[in-house]
Amino acid sequence: MNAISPAPTPEDGPGRVVLLTTSHRVAPGLLSWPAWRTLHAADRVLCADGAHPQLPYLREAGISVEEASPAAEEIVDACAGGRTVVVVATGEGEPALTDGLARLAGSGRVRMPELELHPASYDLPGARLLDLVQVMDRIRAECPWSSRQTHEGLAKYGIEEAYELVEAIEEGDRQELREELGDVLLQVVFHARIAEEHPEEPFSVDDVAGGIVAKLIHRHPHVFGEETADTPEDVKAHWLRTKAEEKRRSSVTEGVPLGQPGLALAAKLASRARTAGLDVPLPAGEGVGYELLALAARAEAEGVDPEAALRAAARVYRDAIRSAEGGRGEG
Repeated sequence: MNAISPAPTPEDGPGRVVLLTTSHRVAPGLLSWPAWRTLHAADRVLCADGAHPQLPYLREAGISVEEASPAAEEIVDACAGGRTVVVVATGEGEPALTDGLARLAGSGRVRMPELELHPASYDLPGARLLDLVQVMDRIRAECPWSSRQTHEGLAKYGIEEAYELVEAIEEGDRQELREELGDVLLQVVFHARIAEEHPEEPFSVDDVAGGIVAKLIHRHPHVFGEETADTPEDVKAHWLRTKAEEKRRSSVTEGVPLGQPGLALAAKLASRARTAGLDVPLPAGEGVGYELLALAARAEAEGVDPEAALRAAARVYRDAIRSAEGGRGEG
């Protein structure tokens, strides 16, 4: 570590030490205006990491940065005489320095400089998604299991995670909800990372995000355009109209996945027909399947999700079974 020695100055104040923090999720050099003013006005600027990504941009702006990792006592001496010393924090922060300054302050024997924490750049909402992309890149390259996965091999996990997310929502468990959302998000990022390696039609997570952004903007003309929508029904009408224009489907049943659970499938088909103004009688037939189809269509017309309703009833049934098991054990 390099020590620093302050030039002799009059003892007219304890000075100021500024700990300048930056986010690695923001492009280097994009600092706030107050941060640039502090840097230009500082008597000394120090950084323990000679490879810190901000250093080339600071030096390009005419700021002299010393590569040094001083102890707390040296920082206090450097600030003597009313000087301002800026420490450009590394990615881990500067715990040794701040702990040392706290100990000196607690001793009551040292005239301490003012200590400021100055965030020079901030994470925008969603910035941690960049971390997820970087972690996924490394796992894909270095993990023996992850590096061999394919879209087809991961498909079952997407279904499982979606069901676990629904269960967390229905159970009202906030911690579980946050975790399951992360697991679903992982599936998206994992598939996008695999897609980058396709020899003929590669795409990335940025392409995925860009596509859904464009779709959302186009399907919300009442938010991003000049149309108006005062009710949820107006919004749904906008959505269906723009979706129809995009897809140009020959049937309202196109795009309805047949692999989804039966009640959800039946309700979706009934919804498509009703929304399109088609009066299609339910097929006549014998058996439980036709009875369930009629129940699902009725539920959809009444604004009830039959799949969710059945799951709720099934949970009550599960609790009744457990209660019966407990009673039997007591006997």
